[in-house]
Amino acid sequence: MDSKYHQFDKPLLDDENSSSVNTLEYTGDGSICIRGHPALRKHTGNWKACSLAIVYSFCTYLAFSSIAKNLVSYLTKVLHETNVAAARDVATWQGTSYLAPLAGAFLADSYLGKYRTVLIFCMIFIIGMLMLLLSAAAPLISTGPLSWIIWTDPASSQHIIFFIGLYLVALGYGAQCPCIASFGADQFDDTDEGERTKKSSFFNWSYFITNGGSLISGTIIVWVQDHKGWMWGFTISALFVSLGIGIFIFGSTVYRFQKPGGSPLARVCQVVAAAIHKRDKYLPCDSSVLYEFPGQSSAIEGSRKLEHTSGLEFFDRAAIVTPTECEFAGAPLNTWKICTVTQVEELKILIRMFPIWATMIFFATVLEHMFSTFVEQGMVMEKHIGSFEIPAASFQSIDVIAVLILVPVYERVLVPVFRKFTGKANGITPLQRMGIGLVHQKVTVPMSILWQGPQYFLIGAGEVFSNIGLTEFFYEESPDAMRSLCLAFSLANISAGNYLSSFIVSLVPVFTAREGSPGWIPDNLNEGHLDRFYWMMAGLCLLNMLAFVFCAKRYKCKKAS
Repeated sequence: MDSKYHQFDKPLLDDENSSSVNTLEYTGDGSICIRGHPALRKHTGNWKACSLAIVYSFCTYLAFSSIAKNLVSYLTKVLHETNVAAARDVATWQGTSYLAPLAGAFLADSYLGKYRTVLIFCMIFIIGMLMLLLSAAAPLISTGPLSWIIWTDPASSQHIIFFIGLYLVALGYGAQCPCIASFGADQFDDTDEGERTKKSSFFNWSYFITNGGSLISGTIIVWVQDHKGWMWGFTISALFVSLGIGIFIFGSTVYRFQKPGGSPLARVCQVVAAAIHKRDKYLPCDSSVLYEFPGQSSAIEGSRKLEHTSGLEFFDRAAIVTPTECEFAGAPLNTWKICTVTQVEELKILIRMFPIWATMIFFATVLEHMFSTFVEQGMVMEKHIGSFEIPAASFQSIDVIAVLILVPVYERVLVPVFRKFTGKANGITPLQRMGIGLVHQKVTVPMSILWQGPQYFLIGAGEVFSNIGLTEFFYEESPDAMRSLCLAFSLANISAGNYLSSFIVSLVPVFTAREGSPGWIPDNLNEGHLDRFYWMMAGLCLLNMLAFVFCAKRYKCKKAS
């Protein structure tokens, strides 16, 4: 579909090739092996392949979360930023980290494929980690024989090197994130009932394993950063990224690959242009007369055909076949004037997903405060249990422990129970799962850091339902050739949430710090009213949940051939 024209009557695979590939020996979703041949069911994909992708995700997320969990501490203690500036910088960086997936996903779905995209951006990730390591070493280097590396005063150099490395990490990790998630799910054949059921379990256990990495980073690596130095902490994280990419490359021969389907942006623009061009044409009542590519294959490489759905009828005009186009049925057709039903349905899916995406933004806003205000709150509380001091950032591990406990409970206990009542293989739909995850509350913290436990645990419970459900929803509902891009939009949800958090934190002092009052979030939190900030966030969460229920009830699922 990247080209301007396609043939009206020529499928991508002729009947002979299609029938030879569509056997029990090969996958039925069009996936190929690393040599470019149709993928064998027995020797490729399934758990043996996706487990390597999960291990890679474990290593990279461990490194990424070791930075995210303690970043506010580095900014305030090492770079000497204020609490408000540190919280704003953390939110902005987190937002960038989850905006970068859009770039990586576009390249993966359009041109490079998911495998190559993961390799390229993981290299950028490693370079960013090395720059963070250099930043941590800057004060030592400035007094040694390599002082020439520090081109300005040590403090300025440390700031510059750190923030360049930090945003390279955001780009490298973020861009590969939707690609590895989609790539892991691609190891299961959608046309096989048994493998399709395993795919839902993949999202559960992938989230479980990566949160195991988060637990290690939030306890061991954060402790190393606070007690042994940031150089050691960044070194360990860089080694884990290197280990992850090595393991990922090791499994190349057992992976299943999906061919990139061309630019999704071009296909969307073609539908809009064709619909506008035919805005005055009569839309037939019978959707079967709308244009679709002949044969079983889709005109979009790497994608199944999508069945026509009602609603958003204006875009159906892009698939109207005019008498002039019928006269030249064997000639190439201009894809900017006529599009297939599948192509039209791709755009419809994206439009229908948007309200669901928008209502999940505020949940991401709440999650962001685990890395900023929660940590700042813990830093001014009593952190000692006996003679042992708990790093404030390490208390985020309660959220992770909640995930590690509740994911197996959901997979082994709740899904079978739900299945008995709903008759669905996965128990409940992703939309229902996301709705459950939005039901949680905030707990204010008066004295000991142990009082932060409930708020971290409740957010962890929300993650098990909302975050995993959101990932599964965007993968299952997305068009086949847009899966990386749609998963990137689910991560862009986190980005939007972080930017919204940054905006809210910036507004709080404007409206609360006046007439001698330090505001809700001053540098000395004991003089502020963080409890009021939490009550405000809880009220906004309730309103957001009601909006989600309204949109979810009206969502229309896709229909794949």
